[in-house]
Amino acid sequence: MWVRGGTPLSGELRVYPAKNSALKLMAASLLSADPITLLEVPRLRDVDVMLELLSHLGTRYAWEGRTLHLHTPEITNTVAPYELVSKMRASFNLLGALVARAGEGTVPLPGGCTFGPRPVDQHLKALRALGAEVTEDSGYFTARRVRPLSGRVVFDMPTLGGTEQALLATALGGEATLILTAQEPEIEDLCRFLAAMGAEVRGIGSSILHIKGAKRLNGVSYRIIPDRVEAATFLLAAAATRGRITLTDVEPLHLDALLDKLTQAGHRLEVGPDWIHLEATPDPKPFNIEAREYPGFVTDMQPLAVGYLAAAQGNALVSDRVYPDRFTNVPELLRMGGDLTLKDRVLSINGKKLHGATVKATDIRAGAGLVIAALAAEGESRIEGVQYLERGYEQLPERLRSLGAHVGLVTDEPVLAVAAD
Repeated sequence: MWVRGGTPLSGELRVYPAKNSALKLMAASLLSADPITLLEVPRLRDVDVMLELLSHLGTRYAWEGRTLHLHTPEITNTVAPYELVSKMRASFNLLGALVARAGEGTVPLPGGCTFGPRPVDQHLKALRALGAEVTEDSGYFTARRVRPLSGRVVFDMPTLGGTEQALLATALGGEATLILTAQEPEIEDLCRFLAAMGAEVRGIGSSILHIKGAKRLNGVSYRIIPDRVEAATFLLAAAATRGRITLTDVEPLHLDALLDKLTQAGHRLEVGPDWIHLEATPDPKPFNIEAREYPGFVTDMQPLAVGYLAAAQGNALVSDRVYPDRFTNVPELLRMGGDLTLKDRVLSINGKKLHGATVKATDIRAGAGLVIAALAAEGESRIEGVQYLERGYEQLPERLRSLGAHVGLVTDEPVLAVAAD
């Protein structure tokens, strides 16, 4: 992907539905024998991988524009293949759904973006606390339901995947109280989706959830929440290029931490019930970040902010409590003339004008951070590893061009993703 920087982004853009929510709702569709309809599903490579996995397990699916129809009358296979699970971390949540619907499931250790250890211990702790028998053999985890899954799960820390795993495992005939759960909007979306199917979920939006599963979950038609990380990407890109942008079909409440930082930097923001308007200041102030669990400044937005801060003026400090080593974009920003120093897992940034360079994306959000930096830089940049960007951003070059950016795909970029989250 090539980017010719220096042009302020300007215009209006609709935010697409959230990939991270869509993937979990797709996994949850395994819980019902009735047809499931998901409205406005993002057409991304991760979604294609999940569809391959679901098809392998017995799901029939069909696209109708951006509407996805899913139907799993029966589970025909309880073993998820490594070649698909290795491409996407979100696929590990199929284990809870398989245990709930089929009584057992086998899923290998997931692959994913390589920005540090991402263990599954909280997933396994939850399943065992609910009464499942969990064994591991050569990297494959098998969970079996020997009694109705029920119990009390106290997580060691807020965990997005672990919370989702427990919800999926108990939504069909189980019951659980979950303590210290993640509070991300994607958790709320999954809870509301399961409730629409017939489960009873209390405490939605809090750190304590109680779920009482139904003996049978019904089919449902459901609209996915907007993608907050995509929204953050375009807001930071507009701010970095000293532009102005209006985002529509967005949930501003999901972006409180970022909007606070952008206001702190001096950018002018107006917010409505489902829209955000940003008018960048020509002289933004830097801001510090300690990435943490939602509702704090979330880790997925940290690499985006680093790309922005590298091209802004002034000094900033960035750390990440969730993934302390999530700084894979730093060496690439140095190639662009950035002044960044990483010491003791704290990144010091002296923002300055960057120049175009050839850089490489190693994961979805690090790649998006490089795009933000390249849009603000002088000259032309080439960003390799576009397959990662295509896992998280639909039609990114086209949508940036609609805002006035000079970007495009390089013809010799690889077509298929080789690793995933």
